[in-house]
Amino acid sequence: MSSSVQPMRVKAAYHRFVDNFQPVLLVSLAAASLVALMRLGTEELTSLVRELQPVHLFFTGFLPAAAVIFYLMRRPCTVYLTDYACFHSSFNHPLARIPMASFVEHNKKTPSMNERSVRFISRLLERSGLGEETCLPAAHNFVPTHEYCTLDNARAEFELVVFSAIDDLLAKTGIAPDAIGILVVNCSLFCPTPSLVDMIIHKYNLRGDIRSMNLSGMGCSAGLISVGLARNLLQVAPRGSHALVVSTETITPNYYVGNERAMLLPNCLFRVGGAAALLSTSPVKARFRLKHLVRTHTGAGNDSAYRCVFQQEDDEGNVGINLSKDLMVIAGKSLEANITRIGPLVLPLREQLLFALSLVARKVFRARTKPYIPNFSKAFKHFCIHAGGRAVIDELQKSLSLSDEQVEASKMTLHRFGNTSSSSLWYELAYMEAKGRMRKGDRVWMIGFGSGFKCNSAAWECIEPARNADGPWATSIHRYPVVIPDVLKH
Repeated sequence: MSSSVQPMRVKAAYHRFVDNFQPVLLVSLAAASLVALMRLGTEELTSLVRELQPVHLFFTGFLPAAAVIFYLMRRPCTVYLTDYACFHSSFNHPLARIPMASFVEHNKKTPSMNERSVRFISRLLERSGLGEETCLPAAHNFVPTHEYCTLDNARAEFELVVFSAIDDLLAKTGIAPDAIGILVVNCSLFCPTPSLVDMIIHKYNLRGDIRSMNLSGMGCSAGLISVGLARNLLQVAPRGSHALVVSTETITPNYYVGNERAMLLPNCLFRVGGAAALLSTSPVKARFRLKHLVRTHTGAGNDSAYRCVFQQEDDEGNVGINLSKDLMVIAGKSLEANITRIGPLVLPLREQLLFALSLVARKVFRARTKPYIPNFSKAFKHFCIHAGGRAVIDELQKSLSLSDEQVEASKMTLHRFGNTSSSSLWYELAYMEAKGRMRKGDRVWMIGFGSGFKCNSAAWECIEPARNADGPWATSIHRYPVVIPDVLKH
């Protein structure tokens, strides 16, 4: 484990101590009082009761009751996932399903793209893990593409994706728009004025006192950041309030037209997608319970982590996202930091002890042993790993010692929908439910990575599995899983 993780572990231990100080103190005082009373004999106890005045009896009963009520009022409310919905393209939408050959041909006809870049794109697509049905926005089907990546077309893409997902969610839950008291939207690279939350509030005529937040520039892990923000806002809202979380990435204005290989990668991997989720502190009609949400950031004082996913201009002034060759190494270290924090919250005691012994052996006794990777299959039944790319999924499968079935949802989501940024985790959850694999009581681990560099994870417990396969997989689930050839070497 890297030395940079140690301060995070100390901070995590400190926050756990502070968060649990009050209940530990109350339990300790109650236990001490009970032990003291048990040591008294029958005569001593009777004499003590006779000597008590009514005012003493009142305070003897009032103070413990007041302490219990105070603790219950301060205790965080449980947050539930009422339901969620993912955008699903159809032939009625102004989006095009892009076969690989069509995408390559489009790049051949792009004036700014040279032959070397076209060959690189062709090889990359062959080993990307994407299928033939992923979707790009309408503007990306014209040549030259950049002339059609206008603000109006970007707004049109956002409205199509997000409004479709919200419409589906409202229909599934039966909730009225004016019952939504909190709105959190995340979209990294498209940040217009009025904001994206304003567009949603205007469209659905949401309440005038709604608490709304618009997150941008936070990468593919921002979906879980939005869930965490909504959870925190629900703690100070009236019991039973509802929060709408929307996660998407508008890619219309972010098409790179240069020839830098590291900046061509997002063109090949990112596709249209989005999701809407309804959270609440009411268990009524809830389908999942949020157990834990852990965020880790490894960019403090670390230039390589900070710049590994970086929006910049190339030498010719073309704007794009540069994905560093060190991305996988940095993602691995970020995951390690996240595991260090979420492990004690979810793992059985045996796994925690083995992990601790391994850490002590390497740090204290300088033993040359491999770090022990906890068996997270003991804590979770299902895994949703951000479908950022085939290499990302393969690396996490290896790091966490997961089976092919445990990463199936991630690989099939990448194949069918491409990298839909922060919404990919919801497509993966929908895949498991469409396959009928989710059972009451099953625990799900969502893992997302984002620029900065961040690794965020959430643990959910299933309360009520989906009753049908309606959703993004409705027309294709019968064809999955598909066999994806091994990564080609060039």
